[in-house]
Amino acid sequence: MPGSADPDLAAGIDGRLGEVRRRIERAGGDPGAIEILGVTKGQPAAVCRAALAAGLTRLGENRVQEALPKMAEVEGAEWHLIGHLQTNKVRLAAGRFALVQSLDSIRLAEALAARGRQPVLLEVNVAREPAKHGFTPEEAVSAARTVAGMLEVRGLMGMGPLEGDPSEAFAELAGLRRRLEQALGTRMPILSMGMSHDLEAAVAAGSTMLRLGRALFGERVS
Repeated sequence: MPGSADPDLAAGIDGRLGEVRRRIERAGGDPGAIEILGVTKGQPAAVCRAALAAGLTRLGENRVQEALPKMAEVEGAEWHLIGHLQTNKVRLAAGRFALVQSLDSIRLAEALAARGRQPVLLEVNVAREPAKHGFTPEEAVSAARTVAGMLEVRGLMGMGPLEGDPSEAFAELAGLRRRLEQALGTRMPILSMGMSHDLEAAVAAGSTMLRLGRALFGERVS
């Protein structure tokens, strides 16, 4: 059954959220205009409840299997899936998440579409790293046209490189978003890029949503 939030946990998250907002301001962004997704991977349900009490209504999980029990325990959150979704897990994920940010293949789009018009972001591998999932930047516009016929495409998601300056990758993703809007003739409101270690570069490039774990919750419990 859902429980109440621990006030000490909530106060700690609220303090770190304040520091995140100051970092956004120092990077030239508007804290009121950039959405913050609290990444609760590896965190218990108690932390999720405390995040809600601190004003973080959007929570993100990497794995469906970890997310579903938390959904049952934590009331009032808007849940996003930000990790790779295997097609054999679509039946568990479809319709359960307000947004699947990690749509990374046409095959996955088809599997999701068979269960409804799921809101999604196209994941683009702007870092061009083999270990990362996502469409290549070169195929993103064509893929978006195809996916938009099946699912509700709300924008793009991407990650910076593991090493080095992420600014170039983030600028490319921002540019791709503009190209998508022109190609599809519709607004793409969400540009999800920036994590705890590189949020400043993401804000400077025009991110509309930051995916933050450690900056809000500290190290993962598991």
